[in-house]
Amino acid sequence: MEERSLKVIDTNKTFFGKLSNTLSKILIPTKIGINGFVINMKRNNLIKSYETFSNYDGNDDNKKQSISSKYEEAYSLYLEAIDKHIMDSVYKKVKNNSASEFEKNAISNYYNITSLKNTEYVEYKFRKQKYLIELDYESLKISGKEKILNRYTDFYLTKMDSFYKGILKNYSVQLADSLKRNTSKKEKIYEKIFSTIEEYVQNIIPIKLEDDDRKELFNGIMNDYNKYQRFEAGKLDKKDIIEKKMILLGMSRKIFTHSLPLVAAEQCYEKLIQDTRDLIVSSPNEKKKIESYEMLMELIEEYNIKLLSTKVYWEKPSDREKYKKFWGKFEKAKKSKDKEILFLKREVDLLDDKDKNNKDILKFYKDKLVEYGAMRVVANKCRTNSKLIKKM
Repeated sequence: MEERSLKVIDTNKTFFGKLSNTLSKILIPTKIGINGFVINMKRNNLIKSYETFSNYDGNDDNKKQSISSKYEEAYSLYLEAIDKHIMDSVYKKVKNNSASEFEKNAISNYYNITSLKNTEYVEYKFRKQKYLIELDYESLKISGKEKILNRYTDFYLTKMDSFYKGILKNYSVQLADSLKRNTSKKEKIYEKIFSTIEEYVQNIIPIKLEDDDRKELFNGIMNDYNKYQRFEAGKLDKKDIIEKKMILLGMSRKIFTHSLPLVAAEQCYEKLIQDTRDLIVSSPNEKKKIESYEMLMELIEEYNIKLLSTKVYWEKPSDREKYKKFWGKFEKAKKSKDKEILFLKREVDLLDDKDKNNKDILKFYKDKLVEYGAMRVVANKCRTNSKLIKKM
């Protein structure tokens, strides 16, 4: 699709500029009408091609290829029509200061996406298609054309699923690369992953839940989805933000199993666990500290049940064998306190007590273990400068 500059130049300062703007405002409605007609025509062709493509179940490879080619061509022409509408109509309205807030936001988002082309081409490819289709879907909803909207929705959801999966798969690759280089870029990638999952949960799942056939696909995540909805309104503190991300990540294990590979999901869980450890240490009072600790236990349990217990490949065989022993004990544990002690011991085992950054959280863990009678404080004596010092 043709790319054009989105730089807006203020021409209001000259007589000819004002005259040009006035003429443009007169002509814009005509342009909108023409572009709208073309989009409707291309959309209708696309829906017919999509339905033929998705419903074909024959064995004729040549016919299947022909149907697929027609669908791809109709899809390409449809996207071009929407793209042209943005540049010919919306862009000019923004330039001439006659655009609505929606149109201003639309062109701003369009510019942000096109700016990715030179630096993040894979993301740009998915984001631009996703944006153009979303824009037309919203316009269809506003138009009130229920019949065409119902037919279009199936295509819309199919494409949205493929875009979100492609975007997350791309982030997973970036995350693996950034971890190898150990760059600060991984922090931004984590946020992109969580925000993309949230985007899907906010925008796509509600549409799918309106359809009884699709609704059944989400039975396994409805409990988490209902929990997530509690965080959609109101101001969130650090604990709320981490808890919301935990819920989103848990849902992603069912929605994006292959698009967010286990290795990427594992890094996301570890990121949330580390954030929660930091939150416990920095909590201003005992009540906040305990609330954060309880969330940590829930997060660690989810991490083990939804991910580590199903992990097949381990870099070190010794780590796999050690985890098998831990998981065996966990499965036998009947009381929540016994499970909590197992988690605390594993946390102490995982964290390096030589790392000063872990000193405070390790002390917190050990104090908990002493409180539960799972660890003893042993008196230790050592001689320094000929004086006897007692350490606890």
